[in-house]
Amino acid sequence: MKKLSVLFLLFAFCTISAQQYKNPEYIKVTNERAAKIVAKLELANPAKEKAVTDVIAQQFRDLSKIQDERDAEIKKVKEDSSLSKEKQNEKIDKQKEDATKSIDKLHASYLKKLGKHLNEDKITGVKDGMTYGVLPITVTAYNDMIPTLTKEEKEFIYNALVEAREHAMDGGSSDEKHAWFGKYKGRINNYLSKRGYDLNKEREGWNKRIEERKKAEAAK
Repeated sequence: MKKLSVLFLLFAFCTISAQQYKNPEYIKVTNERAAKIVAKLELANPAKEKAVTDVIAQQFRDLSKIQDERDAEIKKVKEDSSLSKEKQNEKIDKQKEDATKSIDKLHASYLKKLGKHLNEDKITGVKDGMTYGVLPITVTAYNDMIPTLTKEEKEFIYNALVEAREHAMDGGSSDEKHAWFGKYKGRINNYLSKRGYDLNKEREGWNKRIEERKKAEAAK
């Protein structure tokens, strides 16, 4: 009886999941999100725009499916009082590990699909669109905050943020995407501190320069 109950719940969950990802309203939302990203690419080719929009929208749906199923399984594990805390953590780690493998595989497949329609510059535009343009904004901020950055230091910052973006574009929420960039900005700050920069002083000087620019603009 217990096994039958578990099977029933599993079947019900799968049915609900399948219905959710076929829901016309949900599909519409993902299509609209994708279309906004594609509009900024300025492809000037309706057929290509449609193809790329479909690829991006499907990626949103595929990512959500993996992440939602992972989260649902983790929730079931946490609610299973028959399991010890150690066993729960073990099962949760396994769910996360399996989901990460699926997402990594999906990530590679997604980039190949985009590559059939877009060059590298346009694919970068898609990545920035999926991550709210945090990479170029952050690169500009670091360069503006520390004008004395060397070429090597600028490259380290850029490469670290590129790596962050690869993870962030698979994030299931705005918070998760920003968390990835936050993690890598921590690495960047540690790197710069080891290079002798006092980031508090650099930030203070930057804020003063920003205020001076605002005053200069207001005075025009």
